[in-house]
Amino acid sequence: MGVKHLGSGSKIIITSREKQVLKSGGADTIHEVKALNKNDSLQLFSTFAFKQLNPAVGFHDLSCKFLEYAQGNPLALRVLGCNLYERTINDWESEMEKLREYSHPEIFVVLKSSYDRLGMVEKNIFLDIACFFKGEPIKRIKHVLSCYRGVEDGISKLVSKCLINISPSSSTHNEDLISMHDMLEELGKDIIRQKSKTPGKCRRLWSHEHIKRVLKYNQELVNLREIYVAECNNLRKICNLSRAINLESLDCTDCQSLVELGNEGDRTDFVNLRQIDFNGCVSLRKIPNLSRAINLEYLDCSNCKSLVELWNGDDCMDLDNLTVINVSNCSNLRKMPDLSRAINLEFLDCTNCKSLVELPCLDQLASLSGWCLHLNGCHSLKKFPQVPRHFCSLDLSETEIEEVPDSIKDVHKLETLWLGKSKVKNVSINILKLEFLRKLDLSDCPIEEVSLPFDPLCNLQHLNMSGSAVKNVSIKLESLRKLNLNGCPKVEVLSELPPYLKVFSANDCTSLEKVSFADQNLYQFDSLVDEFCRDHNLLMRFCNCFNLNQESTKNIEANAMLKIGSLAKEWAATYGRKDFRDNLRSLICCFPGNEISANKFKYRSLNSSLSLKISKNGGSGSRFLVFAICLVANLAHRHDVLLRYIGEYQLTAAGGGNGGDGCENFRSEISHFSLHEPDKYMDYHVFILSSIDMVIEDKNYEEASFKFYVRLLDLGRGGEEYIKVERCGVHVFYVDKKSDSDATEKRVAGNNRSSSHDGEEGD
Repeated sequence: MGVKHLGSGSKIIITSREKQVLKSGGADTIHEVKALNKNDSLQLFSTFAFKQLNPAVGFHDLSCKFLEYAQGNPLALRVLGCNLYERTINDWESEMEKLREYSHPEIFVVLKSSYDRLGMVEKNIFLDIACFFKGEPIKRIKHVLSCYRGVEDGISKLVSKCLINISPSSSTHNEDLISMHDMLEELGKDIIRQKSKTPGKCRRLWSHEHIKRVLKYNQELVNLREIYVAECNNLRKICNLSRAINLESLDCTDCQSLVELGNEGDRTDFVNLRQIDFNGCVSLRKIPNLSRAINLEYLDCSNCKSLVELWNGDDCMDLDNLTVINVSNCSNLRKMPDLSRAINLEFLDCTNCKSLVELPCLDQLASLSGWCLHLNGCHSLKKFPQVPRHFCSLDLSETEIEEVPDSIKDVHKLETLWLGKSKVKNVSINILKLEFLRKLDLSDCPIEEVSLPFDPLCNLQHLNMSGSAVKNVSIKLESLRKLNLNGCPKVEVLSELPPYLKVFSANDCTSLEKVSFADQNLYQFDSLVDEFCRDHNLLMRFCNCFNLNQESTKNIEANAMLKIGSLAKEWAATYGRKDFRDNLRSLICCFPGNEISANKFKYRSLNSSLSLKISKNGGSGSRFLVFAICLVANLAHRHDVLLRYIGEYQLTAAGGGNGGDGCENFRSEISHFSLHEPDKYMDYHVFILSSIDMVIEDKNYEEASFKFYVRLLDLGRGGEEYIKVERCGVHVFYVDKKSDSDATEKRVAGNNRSSSHDGEEGD
């Protein structure tokens, strides 16, 4: 049971319908769950039958009679209650008469009474789920059972009658799953067994023994609609399906010994076949001839590691109804067949097909969307695929593709392009013609030069080149908001960067010497968080860039203060309004060093605390104080999974204002998470910080005192620790309080001014 993984004193509760299971597992104490008593049974029954804890007027006696048949079983009470909800008293009496036909009704009889009232579609869906689809994603079930008219309404009715449940998946795919109580599953299978005592005449086969017997003796299979042999590890071959002319679904999931289906040269008539699932058949070398499977909709050959091809290119395939092809993780699949006739194909997954050399032309597949074409991990794919013009997303990461061709401009609706860990060395300048492109990933690529000149039609917002071989970077795009150059050891110069980047990260660029920013007057500052930059922090990170020259650190400091000044005006303009917290919440700037600039921070200290004088308000109106702080700390050899910068400060009002005592205390905290790729610091670093919590409405304050802390969650060292603040500095922005009309005008016009901020502190 894995108890060795639990701490001392842990209590484990295990439930089972078989006492022997608990005994074999070494359970210390076994308790038998008793049936519900009459009062509890009545409450549970009423909850589903009347949507209240007690029966409605006139239904109490009848309710008690139904309780006798449920015998305190919670499932029976729930199903019976749902079945009787909003029905007349005559309907109740009719249901009671049906139950009275059985002198000693078992629980299955009670449950079946709810099944019997279902329509034909609902009955078929219930039986299919019981036999084949319990625990499967609801999206897949709806697709496979779309042959039933009104499948969505049928599933909803089954849920409302408590015959099935919809539960969230525990996996990362976040798909809702269909679940069913074990007793209802057994009920469904028993109904099928009662309909036909001969397996060969059944519409559904799920028992491995029955399937083996039917195929071995070539029994009559005309009625057979579905075969389920999942996880049948000893099954090596399925043959004799020539008589299964009405077969609609074949599920061989995880039949790891299955080598082939059908005999060589068979022309089995699969005209009614709609779904084939070979997922996990690792020994399967070929799939049957599907030239007559004109109604095939779903083909899953994922994880078939021995599969070399789907079908012969010479086969004349009618694929009009095919909507899903999944060949992910087929590591020996070298080629995909012609799919030009699959005009309704919606999903094609070739993820991690490491031997796949080429793809057929896909540009005519109007139903295929970029989100549903998966090519990442196709390590042998060298040619940029021909995809439909309407694609909005394309993932070609971990491929052998070396170039983004000029034809990229034809995919005119493309929004995201992933090329991470590919072999891309060159990106066509035509990529700037994609006016909808928002995100471009070139991480870990051998590309050495990236030039993105100014283009008013280009709206690229997120560019990731982390871990790449890039040496020369020239970016003049006004639209760019997020730039990632982490771990680019060859880049030496970053010149004329857009000044209002919201997230800029160049950690571990060990050769980086020069950094400069373009004239901010050419750009517009926009504090709204856009679709591809959802960070609440505005980041500028140059961790471990120890070759930065002095001029570059000055440029970084100046840009950080420019951004804080612009943020200060945004914060002040929305102060007290409902949308105040919708702004970017903070700025974090980091670079190597142990000095605080006297030009940028008038007030400085050689420890973690300082005091300063607040300049008098010489104007006629109200104003805000916005603080920018600078800290120096040594984080050598530490990983910043969670780094927290904490400031505690006290403001003292002139003349004993603010309620008489003249003092008011504040606390602000800025946090930064790096859970996926935590950065490891080396030596001393300078941190320039400000946050929305540092916007204070001035109440004639004349003094301020500060105390700063840095706390680090370092998993490598076993928890959270305080990091000593070696030096600190504070800068005060004085921002005049605007009227509502002024603030509205400012938000519309934007901020195109330079760094001569309103009311910046003077000497």
